[in-house]
Amino acid sequence: MRDGDPEYPVDHERNQAMQSIATLTMNPSIDINSSVDHVVAERKLRCKPPRYEPGGGGINVSRAIQILGGESLALYPVGGYYGRMLQDLLDREGLNHSSFPIRGLTRETLIISEESTGQQFRFGMPGPTFVEAEWQHCLDRLFSLVPKVDYVVASGSLPPGVPKDFYAHIGNWSKGHGRKVIVDTSGEALHLALEAGVYLIKPNMRELGELTNHEIEDEVELERVAMGMVERGQSEVVVVSLGAAGALMVSKDGYEHFRAPTVPIKSKVGAGDSMVAGIVRSLAQGKTLREAVRFGVAAGAAAVMTPGTELCRREDTERLYQQMRADNP
Repeated sequence: MRDGDPEYPVDHERNQAMQSIATLTMNPSIDINSSVDHVVAERKLRCKPPRYEPGGGGINVSRAIQILGGESLALYPVGGYYGRMLQDLLDREGLNHSSFPIRGLTRETLIISEESTGQQFRFGMPGPTFVEAEWQHCLDRLFSLVPKVDYVVASGSLPPGVPKDFYAHIGNWSKGHGRKVIVDTSGEALHLALEAGVYLIKPNMRELGELTNHEIEDEVELERVAMGMVERGQSEVVVVSLGAAGALMVSKDGYEHFRAPTVPIKSKVGAGDSMVAGIVRSLAQGKTLREAVRFGVAAGAAAVMTPGTELCRREDTERLYQQMRADNP
């Protein structure tokens, strides 16, 4: 679905209305994936045939939610040839999505894998420049949905022309309507969103250090910084992604470290979006925060098992989740 009123899902496993999710991606992309034997400067490189996939934080969260058996509405801007391609790719995946037009061109991201070393090179373009009427229209579209959804996931970078307090506007509006906002971004946009107050953030250690203007050196300091954000009302829940070490969850009830299961690593692309998808999908099902974060860690671990920009696989996620529950009930 591209436009019009969204249809919200039913959790058939529970045979009752499932809490609904909307995702917002202000800087979506077409991800162009290819590979080459060696990356050599100043030489024409012969790449393998490319693969085109939808990209951008919120879009990938919606795609992963669908992979995990849930549904959401993905809201995003489109412009030009790549914008039309993005719509077509999401249609082919059967994703519930709604777009709005902009004058600029939807960006592309180039991902090249070097076959000789297994290294991956990612080149992301800045994205189109928005005018005020365009980003304001996006807010209006989202705010018209807020009374109908329970969770809003605002994820990814902000393109040129969009104000840094854009996510803060979403946080303020949604709180006023009793909705929960999950923000997954970095830098000033994240800092301003925290000033407004949100439900959950998912930074990594580096991003958390940037917010405090100093490098976080150990887990004790990590817990202190995250708990400070919770106590100040900046975020009800802080989930710090620790890569292969799992994640640290901090809330008013304390903190817990979820160890990630050991898995073969093929690509780290999409792990963060898969983690967010696992968390919000589980929360919408009515799972406890603890179990939702555990499932999110399993989804993130499942994503690194897949090649290129592929997201988590449901069977891997559920198997790893059960393994984590058995190891730490």
